Amino acid sequence: MDERVIQEMEIREAGAADLPGVLPLFGQLGMDDGQVLDADGARTLFEKMRRYPDYRLYMAALDGQVLGAFVLLIMDNFAHLGAPSGIVEDVVVREGWRGKGIGAAMMRFAMACCREKNCYKMVLSSNRNRAEAHRFYRSLRFETHGYSFGVEIE
Repeated sequence: MDERVIQEMEIREAGAADLPGVLPLFGQLGMDDGQVLDADGARTLFEKMRRYPDYRLYMAALDGQVLGAFVLLIMDNFAHLGAPSGIVEDVVVREGWRGKGIGAAMMRFAMACCREKNCYKMVLSSNRNRAEAHRFYRSLRFETHGYSFGVEIE
């Protein structure tokens, strides 16, 4: 962990003006053949997300450079006596900056957001082949929880 980076970087909600710095990171996730949304598509999606009560894009930055990003949705539930839950998606740390504690700091930030909103849990999903990502999440005390099922919508 690089203490200077962790102490000096800022984790905050991203604004529309931050999209040009954030979007290229999603091309590093190893999916969609490295392609990312174009500027217009990203702006449209960003504005749509903003209309949800608790659906936000967050970013980690240092000295004006975007180092990481993630999306957090806090959703209400009928079960669990109405307690909300947090869902984290699109977690990415810029290549060359991984292993310095940035991802851990982002996940601690997301957990704090969930705690503040009285969530009973925070979850994320990860491709079963991403062993390194799984080690990272386990190091943060994430546990395998149930099963995740998916279906391709045609």
